[in-house]
Amino acid sequence: MMACYSLLAILCCSSVKSAAAFSSTNPSSVATPPLLTYPLTQVVSDIDDTLKSSGGVQVAGVTLGGIDVQYERGDFYPGVFQFMWEMSLHPVTINQRHYDDNFYDKASAFSLQLSPPKVAVLTARAEEFKAALEIKEGSKLAKALRRTGEMSEVKDWGIGPVLYGSVSEWIIQDRKGLRKFNNFERLIEQDPTGQILQYVYVGDTGELDQEAGETMLREYPEVAKAVFLHVVSMDPPSSYPPSGIPIPSPKLINGRPLVFFRTYVGAAARATQLGLMEDDGLMRVVEEAERSLKDGGVPKGSSKWIDLERDIEMAYRTLEVDLS
Repeated sequence: MMACYSLLAILCCSSVKSAAAFSSTNPSSVATPPLLTYPLTQVVSDIDDTLKSSGGVQVAGVTLGGIDVQYERGDFYPGVFQFMWEMSLHPVTINQRHYDDNFYDKASAFSLQLSPPKVAVLTARAEEFKAALEIKEGSKLAKALRRTGEMSEVKDWGIGPVLYGSVSEWIIQDRKGLRKFNNFERLIEQDPTGQILQYVYVGDTGELDQEAGETMLREYPEVAKAVFLHVVSMDPPSSYPPSGIPIPSPKLINGRPLVFFRTYVGAAARATQLGLMEDDGLMRVVEEAERSLKDGGVPKGSSKWIDLERDIEMAYRTLEVDLS
């Protein structure tokens, strides 16, 4: 599935008249308010070891999607969908805030209503096996994303364009990074100017997502806002250091940030520091991640809680700085 967003699909104005039509029929109006002051953010995500764990399963020495063994195969990472939502929502919030502060008029027939762009997917899953591996609207993944939007009364948010890999990347694994970058180039054709859409790529450290993400930042810094990479390991949790797996420091590529994270709370804290997420959005990611582990009955002393609690501390430090 490769669907391009039109301007009308992204910018949804609920008024009977468009802004331009309203201006033309009302000579006394001072100016037509811009529909979009800040570009919207489309989150572009990998699937295995990014949205959900691969479990580190291998067949004939070839990994089936990734290397992570901390979580069971198919488990969604705590807070992942809330993180995707908050990243997508942030530009909508600041556009609405700008509109309310500068253009809002109770007497106007025009109202600004923006919908967060759906999550685009770049996956190494082979398109030749699409009949078996296709991400469908009825899948657990699509339902979980859709449910996250519905909690904020947005009914149609969820999976957007999906761009697949091919069998050749399964045979020659080194091609996966290049294929994802090439698919990213296809994706940005929906708005090459970056005036409507810009992108944040979320992948992991297990399957050449770093290669793909760094190339995005080098080649397209005008539309690629940041890259977030989930740090995963093929080592069993029993071998982890007491304080958890070390996380590489963030770095800049062509002036754009590349961030490594262990949990989605850590990713949300970094996103907030970079101005890509609201403070209250960060707190919602914290709450959702904690709820996920509690509902799953994860023991407090497990590596999952150690990782999460470390990142919750970073989240609170981030909020303290923002409030000071």
